[in-house]
Amino acid sequence: MRRRTSLLRFVLLASVFSTLGCCVVWIAGMTIFGIPQAITHLGPPSSNLNPLERTALSLYLLINEGRLDSPSGNPLVSYELEVLPGEPASAAVDRLHTVGVVSDGTLLQNYLRYRGLDVRVAAGLYRLQGSMTVREIAESLQIADLSRNYLTILEGWRAEEIARALPEIYLSFQSDEFLATLHTRIPDYPFTADLPDPPSLEGYLFPDTYHLSEDMTALDLVKAILDNFEDQVDAEMRVQFSQNGLSLHQALTLASIIERETVIPEEGPVIASVFLNRLALGMKLDADPTIQFAIGSEETGWWKTSLTLDDLNVQSPYNTYLYEGLPPGPIANPGLAALRAVAFPAETTYLYFRAKCDGSGRHAFAVTYEEHLENACP
Repeated sequence: MRRRTSLLRFVLLASVFSTLGCCVVWIAGMTIFGIPQAITHLGPPSSNLNPLERTALSLYLLINEGRLDSPSGNPLVSYELEVLPGEPASAAVDRLHTVGVVSDGTLLQNYLRYRGLDVRVAAGLYRLQGSMTVREIAESLQIADLSRNYLTILEGWRAEEIARALPEIYLSFQSDEFLATLHTRIPDYPFTADLPDPPSLEGYLFPDTYHLSEDMTALDLVKAILDNFEDQVDAEMRVQFSQNGLSLHQALTLASIIERETVIPEEGPVIASVFLNRLALGMKLDADPTIQFAIGSEETGWWKTSLTLDDLNVQSPYNTYLYEGLPPGPIANPGLAALRAVAFPAETTYLYFRAKCDGSGRHAFAVTYEEHLENACP
């Protein structure tokens, strides 16, 4: 009996060591031969994979390589996939499998994971067909269509440019209704009570990408944008505005000018320091973007690039060449960098800046007017 037990233990131990040996040989073989072959046939693996995961995925995909280049599902099925903000790629793959665009969700998921494409599936719309291969679907999931049910507000846009970007065919309201809503005091937001008359939410429309729905009203959209503004312009930033002697409305006004003046992001705090220094001394801001806002029209693309002497003399409270201090309100909608430049400006004694002559978008800064003249292009 003892001999049988000893023999059984020996057989079990031999089996375990044999299995472990095979695993070691398999991993070593894959490392030497399989992974280079996988890179050739499958493309480079994600750098986020650990060695064991990279080896396992490489072997799995090499075995199923032929299926990567075959129709992924039912060739007769077309589907408009909507990926919501923050939604993982696995949820999108599950829906594609449910509708028949993908017959093997595991294969697609493993290919996305191997290539590192799973973390690059952005929110948006994707138009996919079962006739597409797994590789084609994986690549298509990297390019979202934001044209229909997403609105992207770019830094420095004014309200009219945002209205122009609205996909009106998809929405239940028109751009005119959206613009009209921007000139109301929405009670849910305390800062709207401090808006000068007539009220305008220009400057408060935080640049970002917003998800739209067909039953959304103009007020719903404006509230979604203002909710984001409240989240982004945090308490620390507002305290800094106050310490710099600015109300929230004044800070947004200055940030909107800086947004339109700044080409190179790291110059933002320096440009902010110039305007703050001028305000402290009672000097006029002499900011071209405020003129552009005052005379802007759809015909000129809202921002006239070359200003004339007549433009500089336009009678408008936004003309900072004629009137001291800040204009009545923001001229555009600033992004986070411009807002932080106002909250945390550089410490300088500069009073002037002008674009450098090398076309780089950078500016030459000066303390005195004489230095400013010396910075002029020849």
